[in-house]
Amino acid sequence: MIKTCKLIIYFNFNVNTTYIDNKKSMSYQLFIKRYFLILIKKFKTVGTRTLKLIVVRIITFYVLIVTPSNPGFVTMGQKLGKEKLFKYINNFGFGTKTGIDLNGEGSGILFKLDKVGPVELATTSFGQGVSVTPIQQITAVSAAINGGYLYKPYIVKRMLEPVTNSIIKENDKTLVRRVISEESSKEVRRALESVVANGTGRNAYIEGYSVGGKTGTAQKVNNGTYMVGNYIVSFIGFTPADKPEVVVYVAIDHPKGVSQYGGTVAAPVAKSILTDCISILGIEKSENVHEKEYQWNEKKYYTVPNVVGMNKKDAIKELKNFVVTYTGSGDIVKEQSPGEGERIKGGSKVRILLGE
Repeated sequence: MIKTCKLIIYFNFNVNTTYIDNKKSMSYQLFIKRYFLILIKKFKTVGTRTLKLIVVRIITFYVLIVTPSNPGFVTMGQKLGKEKLFKYINNFGFGTKTGIDLNGEGSGILFKLDKVGPVELATTSFGQGVSVTPIQQITAVSAAINGGYLYKPYIVKRMLEPVTNSIIKENDKTLVRRVISEESSKEVRRALESVVANGTGRNAYIEGYSVGGKTGTAQKVNNGTYMVGNYIVSFIGFTPADKPEVVVYVAIDHPKGVSQYGGTVAAPVAKSILTDCISILGIEKSENVHEKEYQWNEKKYYTVPNVVGMNKKDAIKELKNFVVTYTGSGDIVKEQSPGEGERIKGGSKVRILLGE
């Protein structure tokens, strides 16, 4: 069942009631999953119960992540307060050098706490008026998804003496601090997987693998003022979403001829890199993948059924979502490729071998 309703960002509603804002609204669907309220385009209502839940000027964590909302993040920042917000920002390593083994590392730019007023608190909450480095971004996101542990990053694993091959210097994991709990980290991973499955990061979705991530669109600054129509668009992604092994950060400076959004420009590049990483690292397919809700203009994936042993007519009927090619004489399917259970795009070729 799909419930379509129009909702403003700040709202009061009962879970099982539809409200419409006729002034300034966007179309969303509402559904409940694991006791979270989620607003996102084209979602189905799943696992619902009759909950006596009233939401008053609060957008849940999932809503903010899956459907990015600057006003929503401002509200969260206000509820945290500047001391707690900046404590977390600092604990995640922003505003200080990570200590990576490269020359010329920057610290980024943050407001000093005693200079933070209502405006600075609001803009910092959604990431404007601050500056961070890519390695800070990677390090912080890694801490958010690895169980809450912030580590010192490094590039060179070890240095060897060229003749004897003995180790001169070796880098190993260095824990800086624990930032959040395992439970909080788990919720972050789930939320970021939702971004890729059904949010702004859907162009990074990899069929059969759990991928999490977040899009970014940063307005550039020139001579102390924000530039018009000039952005750095980005995407940071990781896989597997439930137990991350690799994190990728892609940033593209002022892309030309396209919509300047991280999900449009950077996410497909990150998908390509993550796909290569899956192959190189031998990452197995995920058992529990957040199912993607396809949009009208997207190619759907389908599971290939087992048609071995069927006659040709029934096999072609069973493979209706694919283009079937066949070789051999006879009327019974002896082999098929791809095999049963594989997920491939609709319209892809499925080859069958016929025999007696």
